[in-house]
Amino acid sequence: MTTDADLERKFWKALASDMTMMVGIDGVEDGHARPMTAQLDGDEDGGPIWFFTSKDNGLVQALPSGNRAIATFTSKGHDLFASVHGKLAIEQDRAMVDRLWNSNVAAWFEGGKDDPKLVLLRLDAETAEIWADASSLVAGIKALFGADPKEDYKDKVAKVALR
Repeated sequence: MTTDADLERKFWKALASDMTMMVGIDGVEDGHARPMTAQLDGDEDGGPIWFFTSKDNGLVQALPSGNRAIATFTSKGHDLFASVHGKLAIEQDRAMVDRLWNSNVAAWFEGGKDDPKLVLLRLDAETAEIWADASSLVAGIKALFGADPKEDYKDKVAKVALR
């Protein structure tokens, strides 16, 4: 049986590995989301989710209008999905830029850490709904024999507080 805590741990582990989220601001541009590469501060079990971006990114430009964010995640194997809600803000802490900086981020900024367009966003994730994929071959075979697939799925969804 999968618990909410199990699904939350799986989410953080998958995000640390797969890293891509679709991020939008609630109530701004109809929640238009953009693909962003998530950075974690070395902790797979929670904490803020960080994104390096440019000052001309639509999220940065829309932040003065609102800071409630919606971020969605799909693991590369499509076996885990999440919808994350929280507060999105521009982070001014240079020490955090130094800590999270890596060669993948550097490739996007000609001026390095001092690039005038560089912006670090901080998503303080508050809640999430996390789904483990239950549409497996096993579930299909069970359904052929009259088993209710909803019964197998009931412990594969979690609504969790991430703070």
